[in-house]
Amino acid sequence: MKSPIKLLAFSSSRVGNGGYLESVSPIVNSFLGNKTLNVAFIPFASVNTDYEVYADMVRKGLSDLPLIIETVTTVHAKETIEKADVIMVGGGNTFKLLHDLYALSLMEVIKNKVLFGAPYIGWSAGSNIAGETICTSNDMPIIYPSSFNALGFLPFQINPHYYNHPIIGFNGETRDQRLSEFLQLNQSKKVVALPEGTALILEDEQLTSIGFANAICFKKCDKEGTMKKELPLNEDLSFLLH
Repeated sequence: MKSPIKLLAFSSSRVGNGGYLESVSPIVNSFLGNKTLNVAFIPFASVNTDYEVYADMVRKGLSDLPLIIETVTTVHAKETIEKADVIMVGGGNTFKLLHDLYALSLMEVIKNKVLFGAPYIGWSAGSNIAGETICTSNDMPIIYPSSFNALGFLPFQINPHYYNHPIIGFNGETRDQRLSEFLQLNQSKKVVALPEGTALILEDEQLTSIGFANAICFKKCDKEGTMKKELPLNEDLSFLLH
């Protein structure tokens, strides 16, 4: 029997000038319950394919937690994921991440693992792929995945590293304008934008956000164009799941 999805999606690995995973570590500890668990760390968002270097950064950033972090490599990817207690996906380039997951036939492996109870933790690109598609990533498409469809643990789009302050003299689109463009062509979709330092938690079929700034929900409205609504921290956001 499938278990409710348990998910933690961070906007970023850092907050301000803080250290790598410094703000993430205590939240992960609370989320997992300070238990010794085997973690399958998926590093494929990195364009540097020395994945053990990336994994060592994660081990150092989470060194105060009782986690055994094993790197998912291209050679033993399926076996590492299937034997793990927790799935963890790091940031980097979302297109590279999704490309490799499809190329290694890991999408269904990860879905099945999480749907049957393994907690999923991601940040940046790792959060992007927890939504419906990667079409609201901020990353450049440096490689072409076989599909833009993501894991779909959350029934909406995610936009990490959300930032919308106009820059004087800059004539390119703001983030809000980019997200409005997406909704103009995908009018039934919702986008949840996460400022740095903000995370979504899905547990016991309840969705909440925590962190330093309110998440933002964007959706298309026929008469009003794009509706932008702040989502208060620590309140029930489960309406977004339906």
